[in-house]
Amino acid sequence: MGSIDYDRNAQIFKALSHPTRIHLLELILEKRPCVKVMEETLGLAQSNISQHLSLLRNLGIVHAERDGNQVCYRVSNDRITKLIDLISD
Repeated sequence: MGSIDYDRNAQIFKALSHPTRIHLLELILEKRPCVKVMEETLGLAQSNISQHLSLLRNLGIVHAERDGNQVCYRVSNDRITKLIDLISD
């Protein structure tokens, strides 16, 4: 059995404890949207969304992909996908 990184796990749970980040992750899982769509869907400023996405990106939860001049996101961790599915039921 491999060692468990409790500090990293705590950081991930802390990141997921914010309602906006959970909403972003659900949106990303559903549509793989670009930032503009996130702004329109959530009714938040681009700067606010970028801050949340930056934290999720730094923890390896999401991955940014360029599509021309737009940046789109996908969840890059299957465990996070399962976790979001579990809490969304």
